[in-house]
Amino acid sequence: MKGKNTKKLIAALMGVAMGASYVPAMAPATVSAESAGVEGTVVYSTDFEDGDVSMFSNRGSDDTTVISVSDEASVSGDKALLASGRTKDWNGPSFQLDNGVLKPYTEYSISFKMKGRYYTGGMVSMQYTDLDGKEHYSNLVQNISSSDWVSIDDLRVSFHDMQSKVKIYVEGGQDDIFIDDFKVVELKTPEIEKDLVSISDAFAKDFKVGTAITVGDLSSKPFMALLEKHFNKSITVGNEMKPDSVLDKEASQAYVEETGDDTIPQISFSTAKPILNYCQKNKIPVRIHTLVWHSQTPSWFFKEGFADDGEWVDKEKMLLRMENYIKAYFEKLIELYPDVDFYACDVVNEAWMEDGKPRQPGEPGNGNYEKSLWVEIFGDNSFIEPAFTFARKYAPKSCKLYYNDYNEYMDGKMNAIIEMATDLKSKGLIDGIGMQSHLDARQSLDAAFPSVSMYNKALDKYAELGLDIQITELDVTTPENAPTDANFDVQADYYKGIFDAIYAHKDSISAVIWWGITDNKSWRANKYPLLFDAEYKAKDAYYSIMEGVEAPPVVDEPDPDPEPADADYGDANGDEKIALSDSVLIMQVLGNPDVYGVDGTGDIHISEQGMINADVANVGDGLTNADALAVQEYLLKLIDKLPKE
Repeated sequence: MKGKNTKKLIAALMGVAMGASYVPAMAPATVSAESAGVEGTVVYSTDFEDGDVSMFSNRGSDDTTVISVSDEASVSGDKALLASGRTKDWNGPSFQLDNGVLKPYTEYSISFKMKGRYYTGGMVSMQYTDLDGKEHYSNLVQNISSSDWVSIDDLRVSFHDMQSKVKIYVEGGQDDIFIDDFKVVELKTPEIEKDLVSISDAFAKDFKVGTAITVGDLSSKPFMALLEKHFNKSITVGNEMKPDSVLDKEASQAYVEETGDDTIPQISFSTAKPILNYCQKNKIPVRIHTLVWHSQTPSWFFKEGFADDGEWVDKEKMLLRMENYIKAYFEKLIELYPDVDFYACDVVNEAWMEDGKPRQPGEPGNGNYEKSLWVEIFGDNSFIEPAFTFARKYAPKSCKLYYNDYNEYMDGKMNAIIEMATDLKSKGLIDGIGMQSHLDARQSLDAAFPSVSMYNKALDKYAELGLDIQITELDVTTPENAPTDANFDVQADYYKGIFDAIYAHKDSISAVIWWGITDNKSWRANKYPLLFDAEYKAKDAYYSIMEGVEAPPVVDEPDPDPEPADADYGDANGDEKIALSDSVLIMQVLGNPDVYGVDGTGDIHISEQGMINADVANVGDGLTNADALAVQEYLLKLIDKLPKE
């Protein structure tokens, strides 16, 4: 949309970037060489001249770092913090965020100077403990290298109340580290543009509109306000439901030690819980991303005894592990979140190369992104069909199964996907294709890749399969580190062309999911790929896709707690009593509505009155697993009445 003034962009691209599905690891944040300037209130500042280092510590009992004040080196004044006695690379000085001074759900800017005794190297990192007591780590600033003092300027951090022991720290090497001029600024919370038309509401009749987020995003109030306004029909958990986050190495090895069986990997959703809790509370459907993937899957998962130094397992054992992993994945999810709508799942991710061939055998990483340990074990892509077979067996009936890939519009890969999907469809194993849609507007529409016509052709091809299509990871990059009006005009025009192609295929598309919301938190932050800028303002791209779209009519909100007339709560089968058979019938209706539903073909099926009686948890939301659970809780006297309050 030409002529609209581009909003001011913050030059420093802060925050831990979300790793997109075809990045081998979480992309690090970057820090500008010069501070962009911040608006806020200084809540803590020290130049260590008073000798007080009480706000700093090492990283725990196993860290040998000694924190003191030294006059050997400084930037301002005569003193600086000295971290000495470091014996491991991960040893180092740390500053705890949840220290009583800083508040959750608040964004802060941290700046300081650092220097090594002999040479300044290393990185700035962050750690926290989750709800299940597990620790998590991420790198905020990497590849620090200098012979002198280094400035860390305007490092954006935040945390939420589902995290504890939240620290930023300096690590790397074993040299002494000096810290000086440490300052924490509480940033002014920006307001989002509340008068904009909601993207998700505008297209609600056509397809779901959603986004991907990571746990850290929950702590930003304006970020979440944008999500709730524009992307509230679907959430993809950006990293925390991928194999390396879900597979529990310690628990798996302990299970082997206890039972001698190394075919049953243990899983945990502790990392994803904050996001899943949020989705549960706000009734937002979830796309599962992803089960089987060559990247972000730990190598120990493929080795004997789940040991790092074990031999690779054979195909037969890996099939057992795959089934047990997928079975446990879905069973645990449903156990923890019976009332969350897991409506879609990327069963297999990125198995084909651009030329239509499988990936090479071997371990990915270190520049070997084309390699796959699944191919290492199976020899080819023959692991795909069993993955879908197991997913179909164990996923909820309402969860549709997708193959997901990038560069999905290139002929070689597209033809391989179509051939694979045609075979899986004939066997009833696949429901749709996930088009990641990581696109590049470049400097002009003529140079954009893919071209709009190329993307439209891919939509045509996939639609001809008769399978559902979901746009799963949409973003559109511009030239690197060049946030100019001209580049954003091209981006807006390209987004418009792509979205017109998507809308033309809306009868075949059930969801359009952006891979993030604001440029500065994108995994491709230095290419400004999203609809909102770092100040939470809509970019030209937003206006281009919304051109001609009117706000949906305002309708009266339904009563959130309607009272069904003449409901005999809990009596699902109509026998005038509440028993375990009522809970069983509810689960049967949910699992196989064609047999046990109102119009079911079975000898026993629920009546319309039974449906009203069975709605005993979150009355008015219809039948869910939570209703069956509430009946059981009533029978066990865990609650004293139905409906459950």
